[in-house]
Parts: sequence; C-alpha cells; structure tokens
Amino acid sequence: MPAVNTQQNERREVILDLLRQQRITRQSELVELLAVRGFPATQSSVSRDLRDLGVAKVGERYLAPQNIGGPATDFGALTGFVTGWSAAGPHLTVVRTSIGAAQSVAVAIDRAGWNEVAGTISGDDTIFVATASARGQQTLLARLTRIFPR
Repeated sequence: MPAVNTQQNERREVILDLLRQQRITRQSELVELLAVRGFPATQSSVSRDLRDLGVAKVGERYLAPQNIGGPATDFGALTGFVTGWSAAGPHLTVVRTSIGAAQSVAVAIDRAGWNEVAGTISGDDTIFVATASARGQQTLLARLTRIFPR
C-alpha cells in the first residue's frame, strides 16, 4: 500500500503546483492536467484531494492554501477572504470569510501552531476557533486584528 500513498502524495503536490500556476475553475480541468503529467485520476479522487489539501473554491477559482509548503505564518494571500470575527463566549471565536474560503483560512490557523488555539471547525464561510481559556481567546483576537485588519 505504500506505493499508493506515494502516488497520492505526488499527485497532490502536482495539484498544488497547478493551482498556484494557473487559474483552474473545474475539477475536470484538474483531471485532464493531471493525466497529461502522468497522474491519471478520477473526478472523485481529485475532489477528495482538494478537500484533504484544504483547497478553497473562491468565486469561480480553486485556490491552494498558501501556507502549505511555505512559512506557517504567511497569511498574506488569505487576508482578503476574512470578513470579520467575534467572540462567542469565553472559549469560542467565530471567524467569517468569503464564501468557500473558510477551509483554507482554518487550515492556515491550524498549521500556524498558535498555542492559544485548541482547534478549528470550518464550514463554507464560517470558522469556529476553540481556545482553552478566556486569556487565550484574547490573544487570538489580538492576532486576528493584526493579521486581518478590518
């Protein structure tokens, strides 16, 4: 089974490279481009790859998370997708994004390794960020204010 995982990992790297190099609007485009590069895949496997990689479809275009393969604190490409945030009790922060961008922003937050973040759950345009303490939530809110100015 390791050969399958290796092939899947290589295919996923190619997907990320393709998304960073060109505008891709349909999964069928990715299937075709992968086949040309020697990675035959079905639409359903590409769909799973996109989900597992944290790729967002924003508007008509698929966007690769900028932090995969890059510095964990690089949120530059995501700043335009965060539309707001607010505390929801002492341990939960709600982050709002453009439609389709929540997963990419949540992946970036998770990979940043912030001590105050216990975990994230993302939908299409909303992220719940759990913190272990009220003080941790205040630290998170301060970070969000610096990274995503309103």
